[in-house]
Amino acid sequence: MTKRDYYEVLAVERDADVGTIKKAYRRLAMRYHPDRNPDDDEAEEKFKEASEAYEVLCDAERRQVYDRFGHEGLRGGAGGGGHGGFGDIFGDIFSDIFNGGRQRGPRRGSDLRYNLSISLEDAVHGTEVEIRIPRHEACDTCHGSGAKKGTQPTTCPTCKGAGQVRINQGFLAVSQTCPQCRGRGTVIADPCRDCGGSGEQTRQKTLKVTIPAGVDTGDRIRLGGEGEQGAAGAGDLYVQIEVEPHHFFERHDNNLYCQIPVDMVTAALGGEMEVPTLEGQSTLKIPAETQNGATLQLRGKGVKPVRGGPKGDLVCQILVETPVNLNKKQRELLREFGEALGGSDNPHHPQSRSWLDKAREFIEEHMK
Repeated sequence: MTKRDYYEVLAVERDADVGTIKKAYRRLAMRYHPDRNPDDDEAEEKFKEASEAYEVLCDAERRQVYDRFGHEGLRGGAGGGGHGGFGDIFGDIFSDIFNGGRQRGPRRGSDLRYNLSISLEDAVHGTEVEIRIPRHEACDTCHGSGAKKGTQPTTCPTCKGAGQVRINQGFLAVSQTCPQCRGRGTVIADPCRDCGGSGEQTRQKTLKVTIPAGVDTGDRIRLGGEGEQGAAGAGDLYVQIEVEPHHFFERHDNNLYCQIPVDMVTAALGGEMEVPTLEGQSTLKIPAETQNGATLQLRGKGVKPVRGGPKGDLVCQILVETPVNLNKKQRELLREFGEALGGSDNPHHPQSRSWLDKAREFIEEHMK
């Protein structure tokens, strides 16, 4: 089978520098490596093709021979080289594919997350709550070693303490986590009975969390050092806030919203109403001729932002109520009132007049 041009294989220009070639190969290697594509012969062939192209183009002497004489110039080992190029790129490229190279030095403990539901009142005013969290801590008996009291872990005989083993795959040597010690580099012959050799125990811890005023759903509160314990220190605990739905108010950003029913007489003539807020009762002035669905605002009766800034408003949507359960006299008075106003096509019913005008225009257009 005719070999493809090495520059075409890596999709680079003929004057590409070594860094560009290495980057192109890294992308192809991660995509087509056999360990990522088991039982895929085509991917394996593309991986070998890319590896061969990289090996030549990253060797200055072999690249020069290839540029002058093509594939024929490399036959029989022209220009030397062998497979030396892979020794330099193994750790850099294939560590990402196999998660190769265990972390050097002690590790910090994992971060934890706790979902906390609070009321709207607590979110607006702030509060302090206690939470109980389960977390892994070093075993008191073995002090985190995992070995029975009086004994110590020993060096893993398989990886000799490296935590990794090398497996040859054709012309490649691939590092993988040691199957015996699972990357620790040590093994435990006689495990601790209290933790089963894990070196950890699960405990419940009670913490006090200060909820600042103004928090909202999605906000996080960080408690430094309250996460999982690790050899290099503890991780952090993140308290995720979720504000519970309220029976009267809805919150959007820093404004609060509610619906206020108003009788039609007050809506027509105007008046005042006492309405609840999260700070107590406030007087809401109803302007004369207020229509159903209108919104009125109480300035500064909303939420103060947790990160500072002006306080939001309380927005009241007016629901004009039609009277029900009228007695005979009330119905007669209401009928007389309606007759006194006249039909809907009068200045007392602006929305009806507007609707009637639009309806007439529509009918006239479609009757032509």
